[in-house]
Amino acid sequence: MRIPKIKIPKKYLKIGAWVLGVFLIAFLAIGAYAYSKREALLKKMVAKAIAKAHKDYGLEVKIGSAGFAGMSTVKMTNISVVPKDRDTLSNIGELSVGVKLFPLIFGNVKLAEVELSDGFVNVVFKDSTSNIDFILKRKKKDSTENKGKANLPEIANNLLNQVLYKIPDDMDMKNMVFKFNDHDTAKLSFATTATIDDGDLKSTINVNEGESTWHVDGLVNPGSKRLKFIAYADGKKLELPYLNNKLHAKVSFDTLETELKDAGYSGDNYKISGAWSVKNMLLNQARIASNDIIVQSAKLDADVLVGPNFVALDSSSTAYLKNAQIHPYVKYTLGTNKIYELKINAEEQDAQAILDGFPQGLFESLDGLKVEGKVKYNLNFYLDTKVPDSVKFSSTLTPVNFKILKWGKTNLQKINAPFIYTPYEYGKPMRDITIGPSNPNFTPLSAISKNFINAVLTAEDPSFYTHNGFVEESIRKSIAVNYKEKKFKRGGSTISMQLVKNIYLSRQKTLARKAEEILIVWLIEHNRLVSKQRMLEVYFNIMELGQNIYGIGEASRYYFGKQPADLTIGDGLFLASIVPKPKASMYKFMADGSLKPYMFNYFRFMGNIMARRGLTPGDTSGYGFYNVRLREGLRRYLAPDTVEIDTSAFEDDEEGMPPVIMQDKNKNLFDRIFGGGNKKDTVTAKPSDTTKTKKQLRQERREQRRREKEQEEGG
Repeated sequence: MRIPKIKIPKKYLKIGAWVLGVFLIAFLAIGAYAYSKREALLKKMVAKAIAKAHKDYGLEVKIGSAGFAGMSTVKMTNISVVPKDRDTLSNIGELSVGVKLFPLIFGNVKLAEVELSDGFVNVVFKDSTSNIDFILKRKKKDSTENKGKANLPEIANNLLNQVLYKIPDDMDMKNMVFKFNDHDTAKLSFATTATIDDGDLKSTINVNEGESTWHVDGLVNPGSKRLKFIAYADGKKLELPYLNNKLHAKVSFDTLETELKDAGYSGDNYKISGAWSVKNMLLNQARIASNDIIVQSAKLDADVLVGPNFVALDSSSTAYLKNAQIHPYVKYTLGTNKIYELKINAEEQDAQAILDGFPQGLFESLDGLKVEGKVKYNLNFYLDTKVPDSVKFSSTLTPVNFKILKWGKTNLQKINAPFIYTPYEYGKPMRDITIGPSNPNFTPLSAISKNFINAVLTAEDPSFYTHNGFVEESIRKSIAVNYKEKKFKRGGSTISMQLVKNIYLSRQKTLARKAEEILIVWLIEHNRLVSKQRMLEVYFNIMELGQNIYGIGEASRYYFGKQPADLTIGDGLFLASIVPKPKASMYKFMADGSLKPYMFNYFRFMGNIMARRGLTPGDTSGYGFYNVRLREGLRRYLAPDTVEIDTSAFEDDEEGMPPVIMQDKNKNLFDRIFGGGNKKDTVTAKPSDTTKTKKQLRQERREQRRREKEQEEGG
């Protein structure tokens, strides 16, 4: 098909040429005029900016000189920024900034080149103020001006573009020092030299005047939204001294890499794709672990979605720990009622690769463990803060032809034979207890009264014989209760978890120890390394049931002068009631050795549950409540009936750990069954002086704990 020729009369061509010529002349004339007046315009703009900074943010900005050094480059000297009544924020000897002309036509300021030399930026926190408080003023003003519904994808797009636009194609930074002072307790200084040459970034950072030398190198291509940086140190690991000094945490690594791969709209959402990786990262923080944790190789390929009312790490993301892989999904939905979602999916993969991928030092007792087969894992968590009781939680680790080939540092089957158990108080061993026939207080499961067994199982772990170490419903309800109470009020530990915590693990209350506890429970239960009967037998022989009273053999003789086989339903219910707070056991008795009246409701409530389950006959008189009598030899140690005892003093919460609030009179069934106030590592508590006020007693207890802690640290 031939396109027909279009003939345009010459007169129209002449008219068009004249119009185009007029526009060109007008454009050149305006440009020439603007060029001739640009110095005056620059001074006017600088003066306006200085006045605005002073009026809106209380900043005193001074510029020694400002002028053009080329078609689109502005050069300024002796620039200082001082917030009102605060330390100097910045002082720069010389700054040259060149912008790209074409984007400027459309209102976008994109930097072409930046030269920066001889200056500093100094951030100071002092008392309750800082010299960057003015930023908060701006945020407050912005929030009052934008009362409408925020468009998060648009905000994310604009924010990222603003950051990218400020990265120049070429940069030369010399003798710039970035300082940080946090209440004079932690100080940092970074003397920085950096260049960007056609997107190639090179930098050298002198940390704290010679403490170490860092480098941040990479490639920057802001136009295509691609950035890549790698950080490392000369001759040693790259450390973060602020964390070491301020937060009592040690963090270091060989290399740290980050990459922005792409960013843009994906439907109604804004999607940011990137990657982060680290080599040989060392972490030491007392609340995480008592020793160094080393992550040899970790990487996250992430897709972050910003939606109209949510921010999410998409399930297309992949996290790598050496050769192990997982796919995380994290979503935070904003609004009047916030929603939290977490999903983890680890597809079926080599079990040894999973073990090898764990950071070194994380699971000390499993170090050296060898396995074969495969495993897969799924976790699903969903919490709508409007209806916390509807929280969803499920966690499944599925073995496929899984088998243990070699033990690590700890033989997980050691409790199948007689062994030595050492209870601890304040991290110090109390005494060695033989769990076996050579100990006269050791009681085989067959020689323990069913009344005691059924009472403890009903209160502590009613599904012990049917679960595999964990009760998801218990954990789910614990999450709901703890969220509503805004504190750790109820736990979800099973007897299996309590047994593993006390026998196999150290006494430190750390996140690493809790994770190790969960993994060991799974290994024991799913591989049937220890029978349920033996686990229960060991548990009953090591459980704390009073001040320095361990095991049912000691407890039954101590309280009642009986053998464990002779315990009545009332005896069993009493002993079950003291499991969460064994040191407060004596304060449940009247001076004549009978139980205090407030305990009756507990007996009736728990007894009714046991009766419905066929574990004991119905008893309208309170399931043996009136028949429980403390043996006569102990009654002289009881406090007078008129004295009120603050039993919360016997909780052994460690400093910095969430308190577990327990009140004997108000304890409900779920707190009792699912671990509200789970017994922690035992502590030494001296008998209260009943002639003193509760306030005096509390002060003495705090002082005693302080002295014990000082002695422990001194030792």
